Amino acid sequence: MFSNEGYAIIVTNKTRFDRLTARAGTPQMAKAKLAFLKQEKVFESLCIEAASYQSSLEVVQKKLSSVLRYKLIDRSFLPSFIFKGEIPMVIVVGQDGLVANTAKYVGNIPIIAVNQDPESYDGFLLPFTKDDFLSGVKQVLSGQFPSRKVSLAEVQINNSQHLLAFNDLFIGASSHVSARYRIRYGRMTEEQLSSGIIVSTKSGSTGWLSSVFNMSHGLQKLLNQKNCYDQKTANKMTFREDQLFFAVREPFASRQTGINITGGLLDSSDQLIIESLMPDGGVVFSDGIESDFLPFASGNTAIIKIAQETAVLVQKT
Repeated sequence: MFSNEGYAIIVTNKTRFDRLTARAGTPQMAKAKLAFLKQEKVFESLCIEAASYQSSLEVVQKKLSSVLRYKLIDRSFLPSFIFKGEIPMVIVVGQDGLVANTAKYVGNIPIIAVNQDPESYDGFLLPFTKDDFLSGVKQVLSGQFPSRKVSLAEVQINNSQHLLAFNDLFIGASSHVSARYRIRYGRMTEEQLSSGIIVSTKSGSTGWLSSVFNMSHGLQKLLNQKNCYDQKTANKMTFREDQLFFAVREPFASRQTGINITGGLLDSSDQLIIESLMPDGGVVFSDGIESDFLPFASGNTAIIKIAQETAVLVQKT
């Protein structure tokens, strides 16, 4: 039965094949370039991946059109698209990262996440496939659907700029130089020089934050010369959905900078305050999207906390 109640948004993403051909100019030029590098199989695999994605997207469009109108939005347009009006749901077709990038822009609109290729991608945030996603669509239209509410992280710069994160925030320098800042956590304040700060949500705990813990466990094993590193458990965090965890990357101890604040938990009433001491080049970005950043130079202060907004991920029954 077709519904006239608004229209859905289908969020798509450019495939690696799309990005390769965009850089090369044409598919033929991309193929020739990889052939010159003796990487013909890479080109073939990217073609297969792109064809699989396009096939899944076409099935989703065809099935959805039988019950609801829709509009296609590429991920690059998410920051400027206004998710208001008659939008009952957002359907994401892709991988986990696309869900994370979408969730921070859509507010409380339910998200139906479709795994583009379940045989190739684990899809921790992608419970649906092209074959069964329509059951989720119909449940959302009925107003009765199982869902998971996901906490987001929020950063606000003192010049009123604002950014949300589904997985994590990065505060630091735009290049690989060290970041200089003053950090306040609870009653402690310290000037630091480091590779930057990662602030992770529970959803992001198996991502960038886990690499910090993997590194620390590996170094501990090396220094202690003991078998104290368990790869199976090293990247498992124990903090709650309504908490954030921050970690300082590679803090440097000197006469002017300290290493007493290297990480910690933020509850719903807590704030992490970072004051930039970088003349230029300081940035804040979320979920690995470096191009969508907030400038963070001297005079700027970032306040980081649990966001009031949550993401609504539709679940399978």
